[in-house]
Amino acid sequence: MNSTFDYEKLKLFYIGKEKIDGQITPLVYQNKDLLTHAAIIGMTGSGKTGLGITLLEEAAIDEIPSIIIDPKGDMTNLLLNFPDLNPTDFEPWLDDSEVSNSGLTKEELAIKVAKNYKEGIQRDFQDLSRIKKLKDSADFTIYTPGSSAGIQVSILSSFKAPTIEILEDMELFSNIINSTVHSILSLIDDKSDETSKESILLASIFTNYFKEQKDLSLEELITLIVTPPFSKIGVFDLETFFAQSDRLKFALKINTIIASPSFSTWLEGESLDISKMLYSQSGKAKVNIFSIAHLNDSQRMFFVTILLNQILAWMRRQEGTTSLKALLYMDEIFGYFPPQANPPSKQPMLTLLKQARSFGIGIILSTQNPVDIDYKGLSNIGTWFIGRLQTKQDIEKVIDGLSSASEDGLNKQDLSLALGSLPKRNFIMKNINEESIKTFETRWALSYLKGPLSKDAIKKLMENKKNKNYVKIEEDKTSINEPFIDVSKGKSKPILVSNIKEKYSYSSQNNAYYMQGYLLFSCSIHYLYTLKNVDLKENINFKIYLDEKATDINFDEREDVLIDSFEDKEKTNSFYYELPSFIQNEKELKLLERNFADYVYRNFKLTLFKNDILKLSSKQHESLNDFKIRIQDRLNEKIDLEIEKLKQKFEKENNILEQKISKLFDRLEKEQQDATSATTNSIISIGTSILGAFFGKSSKTAIISKVATSSKGVSRALKERSDIKSVESEIDTLKSLQDSLEDKLKIEIEKINDEFDISKYTIDEFFIKPKRTDIYDIKIDLLWQEQ
Repeated sequence: MNSTFDYEKLKLFYIGKEKIDGQITPLVYQNKDLLTHAAIIGMTGSGKTGLGITLLEEAAIDEIPSIIIDPKGDMTNLLLNFPDLNPTDFEPWLDDSEVSNSGLTKEELAIKVAKNYKEGIQRDFQDLSRIKKLKDSADFTIYTPGSSAGIQVSILSSFKAPTIEILEDMELFSNIINSTVHSILSLIDDKSDETSKESILLASIFTNYFKEQKDLSLEELITLIVTPPFSKIGVFDLETFFAQSDRLKFALKINTIIASPSFSTWLEGESLDISKMLYSQSGKAKVNIFSIAHLNDSQRMFFVTILLNQILAWMRRQEGTTSLKALLYMDEIFGYFPPQANPPSKQPMLTLLKQARSFGIGIILSTQNPVDIDYKGLSNIGTWFIGRLQTKQDIEKVIDGLSSASEDGLNKQDLSLALGSLPKRNFIMKNINEESIKTFETRWALSYLKGPLSKDAIKKLMENKKNKNYVKIEEDKTSINEPFIDVSKGKSKPILVSNIKEKYSYSSQNNAYYMQGYLLFSCSIHYLYTLKNVDLKENINFKIYLDEKATDINFDEREDVLIDSFEDKEKTNSFYYELPSFIQNEKELKLLERNFADYVYRNFKLTLFKNDILKLSSKQHESLNDFKIRIQDRLNEKIDLEIEKLKQKFEKENNILEQKISKLFDRLEKEQQDATSATTNSIISIGTSILGAFFGKSSKTAIISKVATSSKGVSRALKERSDIKSVESEIDTLKSLQDSLEDKLKIEIEKINDEFDISKYTIDEFFIKPKRTDIYDIKIDLLWQEQ
């Protein structure tokens, strides 16, 4: 048998090697154990980053998406995977200081690094093909909020209104608003608490808008600080509670931050849509690395809080699942989850730790500062990975945290001794899903662990992706055919004889405004279909350009608009373009209104999605991305259920084989003979480790111990005895049967995964059309829009 295994066939993460009575054996970890979350703790140089990258590599190979918050820049190394292990692949990433310190040329050092990686990967029970499998299994993206180095992400363009699920949970709704408010205040270094005037005003504005299901842009927020949409706060009138002059000063402080030219990058890029960050359009799992090393402390806090709230809001729209859906990884939790203070990031992280498991989200937190994390909050952590610690205080803090988080008693003295003597890249693992505490050395990472990447390096890695995005944006721009406007034709406002109402839209602060006419159409639609639990009201708002020579309206030329942004009064120094004559005719407007209602009836419908095999249909607010994720959840649950049946089916057979092997080693031990070769030892160790982890047992320890005990220093002559050879032959035969069992398991698991592959589950559209009586509040207004 080869010393390399296809670990993911058995749904296992291969994370390192442990030594049991002198035998080196792979340490594998059930990926579902991450549903109870994990913490990685260790001082600088302990190998903490390598373990984190190892876990994320295994998740990517298993096609589990991840969202990674990277305050230091180390996790960007996940993109440095070179399947061919050519020295030329490593060479561009070698620093001049590394080359100088090595005493080699750059080419020579690249050859040495490539050789070390090849030997390290193969030495750690891995096939080199795993590097390509990692590269091909996931779509890797580095996002750089507030910077154009990587893929930009827009988080300031608007604050999205929470979904109905969150609005109905008053505690969660309040927590999201409070953390959002404090993240905004952190941008201006405002240390106000929840009882400050600034906090209460912002919270009141967000509550007012969100309860009406309205999104809020940052520009609107600044305006609303000066002129809020309410006249009282609590029992006091607004002016008494927070004078307008003080509100203006407060608004100017926030405006100063966002008006900075460097801040424009926060307004550009992809939207922070979590459902689009799990799988690519081709269905490939996404690894999203949010690199924030370039930001200052207040900007990092702001971004982390907004991202956690977005994850929380998205999560609450999902149905519960028992399968691991995605991972949230934070590389350094220091400052974001302290024991005493309450930074904006703390509450959403605490909520995620408490609730994410039910929605299939596993959380991994990493830190080198054990005294600065809230251990009460971390009582929800199921797996602790503890590396080398710097001080006695750190060790005592971790042991106390482990003791309070562990249901069973821990031997504090033994644990303290173990923690004090751990070498680099070695960790103690306490997993609530396993009986014993284990010590292991992390496996060799498949990615090149270079360390934090610079902005230029990130730019280089994301160059192709940014070019694709640029082409797409340019295509989108050219697809919009804006009507040509000749400004010289602007005249005084035409006099209207019809009763059509007028609205105004201004986009600048000029001395003169040139206004083009549009027809503004609006109505409400009620979609009702009780069999699918659909009861949805939707507002339709769009505008159509008015050419002065037009005689009718082509509704297919419509442009969607938000009518809340329009004004009712015109500004002075406005000049207007000509309107078509039918605007003045009341009968033609009435006919147009009927045509509009008829157009809506014929063309508007609620699009939902379904899969007949699974008997699933989308909900009324569920996007296609979220519906696909829900289907994947159901398929993952079916895969887990079928694999569990396999375990029960094969476990009995495996137990019989293990008992027989154990008895054979008992015979050898009794006779004090050296019966097995090093190859047999290795096979027993590896195979027993893999199957033991798959069946969720720790019985492998006893067998490996017997292998080691029966293999100690006996002369070669005694091995020639026929009875010893016979036992050795029996062990090899039983091991072959165990290998065969493992091969059968892999084949059966492949069949299960193939049967429940999402590509075989077609998603069909179905539509709910409104009745004519379900189209109401039909209006046609005249919109004057500045050109």
